[in-house]
Amino acid sequence: MIRLKVLGASGGIGGEARTTALQVDEDTLIDCGTGVGDSPLAALIVIDQVFLTHAHLDHIALLPMLADARVDRRDEPLVVYGLPETLQTLRECIFNNRVWPDYTSEALPYVRLQPVAFGETVEIGGRRFQPLPVKHAIPACAWRIDSGAASLVFTGDTTYSETFFAELKPIANLRHLIIETTFLNALEAACEAAGHNNARRLALGLAHVPPGVMVHITHMEPGREEEIWAEIQAACPRHCLRRLTRGEVIVF
Repeated sequence: MIRLKVLGASGGIGGEARTTALQVDEDTLIDCGTGVGDSPLAALIVIDQVFLTHAHLDHIALLPMLADARVDRRDEPLVVYGLPETLQTLRECIFNNRVWPDYTSEALPYVRLQPVAFGETVEIGGRRFQPLPVKHAIPACAWRIDSGAASLVFTGDTTYSETFFAELKPIANLRHLIIETTFLNALEAACEAAGHNNARRLALGLAHVPPGVMVHITHMEPGREEEIWAEIQAACPRHCLRRLTRGEVIVF
């Protein structure tokens, strides 16, 4: 079985809000937002790999500092998996010796960037990680995490995408779907431009998801969570819905 702990599940910061980060068992992260910063140093040091959905700052904010925390404490580099476009953005905009030291270089070999393409699967310790296509403002992917007994799919950031939901259909052991819903229905134009969901777009997608799948809502805009949640409940009455909460654990 896999133990997934939610370190951050908000679309922004403020108060108790932390941006996206999910910890898979002790050694793996899905995204590396501000939620990672609440973890003790001992927990950060044992992280071996990070799977990124995309390169927006709320999903990668603490990646450079996570790498820094492992310097001189681990012999092996931190492995960062992502789409080629995501990793290229890290090279150009983060590990560039201006924003942060180039930890991908031979001189400072603390991070290894490992590209993953759609159709590929990464297996680590019996767990399978597979990127799935989504629709966002920049190149992005969802991640399917398969324990063998069950699968959980985390969308990262996306608006409604027929292609994504078609990819879910053949997953016979799908038990959990973590899906973003960032904006209110009134912000329809923002959803299209920024590549995010509102309740209306969420409902279009969930029409393709069996009712038995537990649907976890994440990435709601800070300060508008209650309004967004009310719209979601009204739009999606036939599904088992819950709000993803920082600190909770999902076992599958």
